[in-house]
Amino acid sequence: MKRISLLLLLMSVFGITQASIDNRYHLGLSDEEKVEFLSEMRQMLNSIQQITLGIGTGNKAMIIKAAHYAGNRMARATPQSVKDKTPVSFEQIGGPTHMMFEELAINAAEMDEDDADDMKYLLELTAKLMRNCLACHQAFTVN
Repeated sequence: MKRISLLLLLMSVFGITQASIDNRYHLGLSDEEKVEFLSEMRQMLNSIQQITLGIGTGNKAMIIKAAHYAGNRMARATPQSVKDKTPVSFEQIGGPTHMMFEELAINAAEMDEDDADDMKYLLELTAKLMRNCLACHQAFTVN
């Protein structure tokens, strides 16, 4: 607790705010773009939750529906004004992430619902997808 208090004291003495120590790339979205963008991020998180639930319960249809929702359809629906503001480094994470959702849907459609190895593979693919999500959130911000 003393460490946190000392840090806060030093930050106030030197005029450092939490925002100034956040070294993530700020996308510079307008308020309207930010609402749309954050809605997409929440939907991607919802899709991952539904995929995970589908894997856990063996519900192939749930996995496919959730994965398709956050796949290429979502990428194509992103407003051009938002796309224009994202750097190449963002696109290098975002594009493959949407493709991983599509890959999940395809693999789920082809799997045998009773095969534990198929479900294990889908779970591993979901974990890889989540690494992309984490990398993006560690590198970029809209606030």
